[in-house]
Amino acid sequence: MTRSLVERATELRRLHHQAHPLVLANAWDVPSAKASVAAGFVAVATTSGGLDGALGYPDHNVAPVDEVFAAIGRIASSVDVPVTADCEGGFDLAPEAFVERLLAAGAVGCNVEDSDYSAAGTGGLLAIDRQAEFIAGVRAAATAWGVDIVINARIDVWVRRTSDDPAARIAEGLRRAEAYREAGADCVYPIVANDEDTITALVPGGPVNILARPGGPSIQWLTDLGVRRISVGGGLYSAAGRDLAARMAHLCAGDFEQALA
Repeated sequence: MTRSLVERATELRRLHHQAHPLVLANAWDVPSAKASVAAGFVAVATTSGGLDGALGYPDHNVAPVDEVFAAIGRIASSVDVPVTADCEGGFDLAPEAFVERLLAAGAVGCNVEDSDYSAAGTGGLLAIDRQAEFIAGVRAAATAWGVDIVINARIDVWVRRTSDDPAARIAEGLRRAEAYREAGADCVYPIVANDEDTITALVPGGPVNILARPGGPSIQWLTDLGVRRISVGGGLYSAAGRDLAARMAHLCAGDFEQALA
């Protein structure tokens, strides 16, 4: 039986407050979403890099919003677990329209990031108050719809290398985390940061999402530090692409066994 949006949102929120982290195998289409559920994952997250790439567009607020939400909708309707969508910079939508599109697609959670992708932007970060205002608007709109969506606020201080001083990055990340949480974010996502100092600084304020990468910290280590959400971003999409490229090369060389094994 298909669960309601309210039930899915409640379940997604609960999964952020367990003894063990919510681990997410980010999907980019219906087959990858179904594969993650078949493997045992209890929620599906989308990856903007993978989803946009599968649609034929670059990442970072470039793909047409109608196509993105249509793809999210196909994913959400294909599984009976909560879906949280990577919504990049919010697609330049007003909060009310953003939440309406998100819920219409069947997603009950979202990533929103604070990089400035606007034409007038410098490629840096949005002002804290501007991003906090958007998050507050999303929270208010979700409340008006009666669906307690889970907002994962991505903090791009580390990926943008706003400072060469690790302590300065942590201080700026903390300022943003506090503002976003106060505005209504449920979880903060210091993407590419996975060091102990950063994690221990952010964890006391609430759930933290860490990006899993090859050579990075183990699940047990992150669990011990109090991390409550771990995702792989576009990692599986990239790995699948490398595997496909290798198989194509074998096929082109006439090696059917290696190509199709």
